[in-house]
Amino acid sequence: MPRPQRKEINFTKDSILSLMQEIYNELVEQRQTAIRIQNKMLSMLKDAEDMTTIGPVIEKQQKIVNDCVEKKISLSKLQSSIWEKSNNNTESFSLADLDDDLIQNLIDKDVSNDEGTYKMK
Repeated sequence: MPRPQRKEINFTKDSILSLMQEIYNELVEQRQTAIRIQNKMLSMLKDAEDMTTIGPVIEKQQKIVNDCVEKKISLSKLQSSIWEKSNNNTESFSLADLDDDLIQNLIDKDVSNDEGTYKMK
């Protein structure tokens, strides 16, 4: 059986913005889930002994919430770069048009974060 051909990825303004919207929606969902779990754990907290068992779970949920906020900020910076580039009235983009440092930072954070559910590959 022949190997499937590689698909070419075209970056357009609409495709990049829809991808960013999808990433944002996933971050919002992940943050809401973490807050829901954290609140449930806090409601189960009765005495000091419970803190030793529930504490690490709460800490992990707080880390997820903080990571989501950081990713949202990075995403908004990337969107603003795209917005600036789109003012040139060009319909397609290349990654070279965007801020290389910002893209590299997003990739580095994603690679270094083993706990996230979304991974760029």
